[in-house]
Amino acid sequence: MMVMSTSTSNIPSELAYLALRSASARFQKAPAELNDNELAATIVHARQQFELENQILSAPEASGVIVSEQQFEEALGNIQNRYEDEASFHADLAVNGMSIDNLKSAIWRELQVEAVLERVGARAADINDIDVKIYYYMHVDRFNQPETRTVRHILLTINPDYAENTREAAYQRIQQIRKRLDKKPQRFEEQAMKHSECPTALQGGLLGRLPRGQLFPSLEEALFKLNEGELSEVVESELGFHILLCEKIQNAGPASLEEAYPRILELLQKRRRRICQKSWLTQIQTPNQTNQAKESA
Repeated sequence: MMVMSTSTSNIPSELAYLALRSASARFQKAPAELNDNELAATIVHARQQFELENQILSAPEASGVIVSEQQFEEALGNIQNRYEDEASFHADLAVNGMSIDNLKSAIWRELQVEAVLERVGARAADINDIDVKIYYYMHVDRFNQPETRTVRHILLTINPDYAENTREAAYQRIQQIRKRLDKKPQRFEEQAMKHSECPTALQGGLLGRLPRGQLFPSLEEALFKLNEGELSEVVESELGFHILLCEKIQNAGPASLEEAYPRILELLQKRRRRICQKSWLTQIQTPNQTNQAKESA
């Protein structure tokens, strides 16, 4: 357990959470681990953040903002789940100058600030097709992707506790399936739904579009030797026996505009919202606060 320095106890309780976040982001340490200079800088930064949050929550845009109990419980739960037990959770709170009530109050405040900023960001103009296309053709080299293969499989597991899933029985069953598919490969999805013991059976055995490095080595080796539309022989992995269908091969190279479109749209929307939020934050801050924010950045 960390030992808290006496100077850490001087952090006001309402700033303790912001000080913890600042220390982690700026120095990759907890406040109790900081030296005097680092701690002083952390407290200054936490105070500036606290003042800015006050401005945000006092702005007209904060009126009517609602944080649901579910949002709050999820945020609190995400923090608590980082600890092995409740005792270690409360011990770490104490080390960092907080009580559970301090933490709850800080989380609630943080969620309110985020909600206001989301509301402000929603004012940003929508991204259109032209914006996306311009970005794609100016940065097409950023969308290079490795060779991928769309693959389906049928899996029979090995379990000596069941007569039909002993190693010998499972192998005989999957060989029979393979013979049927050799005659009628178009029945692969049907056979997967009927016989496969993988949850993907409900989707006709679809594993999806996969690059190298996503499957067990034996399956990857077999898959990347197949031609498009070709079936593998029976392949064994740690899970059991498989038959693979290489449904489609996507060669390495730049993703198409259609494939890259969702990523670009999300990127440009986030960027435009951030610009809108920064502009608004500059407007609500006093000149002195703006200068302090730039100096501490």
